[in-house]
Amino acid sequence: MLARTAMDLLTDLFSRHGLLAVALAVLLEQFGAPLPSTPVLLLAGVESAQRQGFAVQAFVTAALAAQLANALWFWAGRRLGRRVLATLCRISISPDSCVRQNETSFARRGVLTLVIAKFVPGLSILAPPLAGALGMSARRFLGWNLLGSALWAGAAIAVGRAFHAQIDALLRALSDLGAAALLLALAAVAGYLAWRLWRRALVRRGLNRFERLAPSDVAALLSQRQDVFLVDVRAVSAAMPLTARIPGARHLDLGALGDAALAGWPLAGEYITFCACPNDASAVRAAQWLKQQGRQARVLRGGIEAWAEAGLSLETGSDPP
Repeated sequence: MLARTAMDLLTDLFSRHGLLAVALAVLLEQFGAPLPSTPVLLLAGVESAQRQGFAVQAFVTAALAAQLANALWFWAGRRLGRRVLATLCRISISPDSCVRQNETSFARRGVLTLVIAKFVPGLSILAPPLAGALGMSARRFLGWNLLGSALWAGAAIAVGRAFHAQIDALLRALSDLGAAALLLALAAVAGYLAWRLWRRALVRRGLNRFERLAPSDVAALLSQRQDVFLVDVRAVSAAMPLTARIPGARHLDLGALGDAALAGWPLAGEYITFCACPNDASAVRAAQWLKQQGRQARVLRGGIEAWAEAGLSLETGSDPP
């Protein structure tokens, strides 16, 4: 009885305040809360089968809510750089390796990343601040991001509208289950959050086990030995050039690892990898791969930002060697 009453109350609230529910759900997800808003958009599609014009209202509400949240993260990325990504990773309990996936997507697809971002787990939250940190123009970001938001919201609402009878039958079946329906819903949410936290902890555990060197220690090694090489693993492309580099650093494309990637690299040398990402996630992955290829490898702690903060030399960006 309790579950039936709760379900009826939820249905009544959505029929009265559906647009508010859509706006809040989309804003919370796009601000970084680890709760998907797609189920709410599906419900909006179901509601639109009974209310004329509601589909268009829900579509506009969802697209604008996503655009607002994404624009704020874009501005944060523009002002704070990549440092904002670490904060966002913590808020959204996303693995830090998601930053590398976003970088790779921007390097390969450019602005199309913003169109597909909301359909790909791990891209949706981090793409807007990364676009800001990479220096994308505000006009370009707003246009392509709005297109991506509109496609995502429209697809979810259209699916809900197309399958409104089936979804409505499912909701009625859950209502008939009584208290078991509430327990099932709570278990699903708890399981989803637990899976996200477990995946993040697993990534963090692997990152924390790898040896890191402070920038001053790396600089000392470079001055003392000739067989120490810095390896820049940041994503780069013609549309996304590196604005600053550590002099003499080699570049390794994490999206194209293979024997050819190490052509001409001395086997006996020691390689110090670095990136510009939370917890040095990309640099650790590169160092792990180099070790698998028989190279000695360690990680520059804090990446290129720590190097710059230590007052060590940088040069303006150019095509990586």
